[in-house]
Amino acid sequence: MKQIVIVIGLLFQATLLFAQKETRDIHKGNKLYQQGKFKEAELNYRRSVQKANQNLEGNFNLGDALYKQKKFAEAGELFNKIGSSSNKKEVTAGAYHNLGNSLFEAKKLQESIDAYKKALLNNPKDDQTRYNLAYAQQLLKKQQEQKKKDQNNKDKNDQNKKDKDQNKKDQDKKDQDKKDQDKKDQDKKDQDKKDQDKKNQQPQDQPNKLSKDDAERMLEALNNEERNTQEKLKNKKLKGVKVKITKDW
Repeated sequence: MKQIVIVIGLLFQATLLFAQKETRDIHKGNKLYQQGKFKEAELNYRRSVQKANQNLEGNFNLGDALYKQKKFAEAGELFNKIGSSSNKKEVTAGAYHNLGNSLFEAKKLQESIDAYKKALLNNPKDDQTRYNLAYAQQLLKKQQEQKKKDQNNKDKNDQNKKDKDQNKKDQDKKDQDKKDQDKKDQDKKDQDKKDQDKKNQQPQDQPNKLSKDDAERMLEALNNEERNTQEKLKNKKLKGVKVKITKDW
């Protein structure tokens, strides 16, 4: 994997940028820095800037020492301060380049891109800064694409869960409706059975009781039979019986 180009170095080496005489603390700090003793170098640089707060070389090198100790936030503050206050384009470009590196290491990609752009505005020919800018932009693009992909997957999973929950609710409702309908059907069967049993028991419980329709039919039959009998008697009276009478005198 490609890495950013780290341009972190002692300011005293850039003789074209600074012509001022090194102080004793800075000189000692530089030696310690070259030996990889960044913590000790930091202490000497801090002593130099305490004596002269506007000591550009001491502040710049202090930022380098902090960066080497992975104190990216503190280093970034110093480089930002230098970059925004210096009136020399070379110094401003170097400060913003190192600010970009500090922000990059702190995983603040967009802020590092902005810093690299400021560095290039002050030194358009700096290929190292241009490379770091392109690399940071590439990583930011991948990060954004991954974030979008993760969000899409989350939305998809949320929708699947929502659909699953809804399907479960629908199925539960169907099961409950079926259960309710089965209960209604069973209740109806039970009631029909009770009605049939009651109906079957009626002739046994009340064997001599006639229904209203049966009583009316029987009464009508009796009335008809009586009328027929009376009619027969009536006819006999009308026709009479012929009896032969013999005169006896």
